[in-house]
Amino acid sequence: MSTTVATIIDVQSIAPQERHSHIFASFDALGVGQALQLVNNHDPRPLRFQFDDRTPGQFEWSYLESGPQTWRVNIKRTATKAAAAANSSSCCSGGGCAG
Repeated sequence: MSTTVATIIDVQSIAPQERHSHIFASFDALGVGQALQLVNNHDPRPLRFQFDDRTPGQFEWSYLESGPQTWRVNIKRTATKAAAAANSSSCCSGGGCAG
């Protein structure tokens, strides 16, 4: 499956309080196989942890450039939320079972 870069987001041009919500909204709009590219002046590792928590099994994260002045990260949608949940090995679908 080929990757299409749907959006390039220069994070530095977005108000700090709006950055993560803007990035997640852009990711949510991607189709499977599409990607967005982030450009930032520091390593967005904390955002990676949020992606791990919020969208497990739905993305690939790859560094295209790793500083020291500029970081570029490609985030590719690999599955929808429903498909990722169906492929989960948990019988509780994220802890939702009662027993």
